Amino acid sequence: MSSLKIIAKHPSISQIDSSTTLRELRQIHAHLLLNGLLADPHLSGQFVAAIALRNPDNLDYSGRVLDRCEHPTLFSLNSMIRVHSRSPTPQKSFHFYDRILRRGLSPDNYTFSFLVRACAQLLARGVGEAVHGALVRQGFESDPHVQSGLINMYAEMGSLESCRRVFGGILDHDVVCRTAMLSASAKLGDVAFAKKLFDEMPERDTVAWNAMIAGYAQCGEPRQALNLFHEMQVEGVKVNEPSMVPVLSACTQLGALDQGRWAHAYIEKNRLRMTLTLGTALIDMYAKCGDMDKVMEVFWGMKERNVYTWSSAMNGLAMNGAGKECLELFSLMKEDGVLPNEVTFVSVLRGCSVVGLVEEGCKHFASMTGLYGIQPELEHYGCMVDLYGRAGRLNEALKFINDMPVEPHAGAWGALLNACKIHKNMEIGELASRKMLELEAKSHGAYVLLSNIYAESKSWEGVSHVRQVMKSRGVKKLPGCSVVEVDGEVHEFFVGDNSHQMYNEIKVMLGEIFRRLRLSGYMADTNPVLFDIEEEEKENALSLHSEKIATAFGLIRLKKDIPIRIVKNLRICWDCHDFMKMVSQTFDREIVVRDNNRFHHFRGGGCSCRDYW
Repeated sequence: MSSLKIIAKHPSISQIDSSTTLRELRQIHAHLLLNGLLADPHLSGQFVAAIALRNPDNLDYSGRVLDRCEHPTLFSLNSMIRVHSRSPTPQKSFHFYDRILRRGLSPDNYTFSFLVRACAQLLARGVGEAVHGALVRQGFESDPHVQSGLINMYAEMGSLESCRRVFGGILDHDVVCRTAMLSASAKLGDVAFAKKLFDEMPERDTVAWNAMIAGYAQCGEPRQALNLFHEMQVEGVKVNEPSMVPVLSACTQLGALDQGRWAHAYIEKNRLRMTLTLGTALIDMYAKCGDMDKVMEVFWGMKERNVYTWSSAMNGLAMNGAGKECLELFSLMKEDGVLPNEVTFVSVLRGCSVVGLVEEGCKHFASMTGLYGIQPELEHYGCMVDLYGRAGRLNEALKFINDMPVEPHAGAWGALLNACKIHKNMEIGELASRKMLELEAKSHGAYVLLSNIYAESKSWEGVSHVRQVMKSRGVKKLPGCSVVEVDGEVHEFFVGDNSHQMYNEIKVMLGEIFRRLRLSGYMADTNPVLFDIEEEEKENALSLHSEKIATAFGLIRLKKDIPIRIVKNLRICWDCHDFMKMVSQTFDREIVVRDNNRFHHFRGGGCSCRDYW
């Protein structure tokens, strides 16, 4: 065969590539043995490296070839460390490092660069520090690749202080080192220092731009992320797939569907490869902007889908109230031979919860350990409490919490507390609130939910007590904030906000909305309103909730066939929920609200949440 003719020459080993089959490798191997070429340590080392590096699926075979080498070279052993450092088994890198030492070979800068990468994969702080010490003793602490690798390793381990120590010990900060420190700072929350490094860089490559954009997105500054991305385009920097993932994340945080659509169009126009990560980010963006048609269009259009892609689509269906469709997709996933993981079951349990399928949810929860060997995590327990609670089975929810094999967390007690608010159970609500505040004393949400339960029950003494406790502990209610996107621009409104340039028009529209709603029978539900104002002021206060202001703005600026999409930082109150239902019917508009708990799709006077919220 042609490959055998080629392999007779030393340089021909470079012809081995990712498409070379195991059968062809064996034929090449046999030919090398028959011609005595593997007696040359350098040639045998290149053969081992070619097998390992060009197709990781043949990693075991390369290991067996290396085992038969009488005098393995540093190059071949480094190649095995390198491949394992990127594989699902990074710990095996240390086996080959041990062989280097036992053979009396001297590890070089490449050895330690790959070992540092393996430590970053393992997230093993002690091992990483030991490797750091070894490379210092060997004199490689000044190597640029080792330095940047150390910064990346400590960043993966979450130690910004260690990153700073390494960076501070570097005399000449080249672009690779600066980019590594920028990425570490952005990833670990020090965006200000990351931006300082970014601004001071004499040259910035795509990696630096991507790191800075990702840093803004990860730290909850999506506007800055999008602004920097637009600046990146103006500068003419090449945009790649990793550039678009944080951009989509920023659109997701803002609920900026128009900008998300633009990003999707940009990906298609520039023919960026639809990787699993990029496709999953697109699905997540459309799901959290409430456009489930696009979610499924992207999902079914992907050539390859992994468990995270399936789970992301399922989670989108669940959070948008399509619980049955979520469970149907779960069945299709299993038929496709994809094994669920812990993320999948969060989506499945949420799907059961939004449509009240308690028994089915219990079966899926039991199957985690019974069928798939997945140990439930705190989030799964919280989902189960929510499942029982939404269905009004509060005693079962409380029993489930008490029977948990781990210490109940604030999320579980919070789910029970919210269920008590829905079903007006003051007794269990007080217990849930007390337990939640023992874990999170500064959680304003727990105080507000408990005060609302008291208000619903006309227990004004209880409301007053909660108010006093909040004041004594210095807890303040987070102000409501809603954003709505118009023509690609995101507009932000706070409760009682009059700062918008169109405030006068918004005020007139709010008056018209309430006039028409009252004619249709609307009466404000003043029970859960802030309890530190007089009763006669409550209705006025309700009219200034941020989502109502955003709705009025949307009615002014958006055409009738375009849904009004609102993202709110807090849970929507009962009155605003009823308000949205009536506006959707009276003005014949579709309104989509994403609060901090779930989606609400309002159409024709109804809501997708079916009031299970």
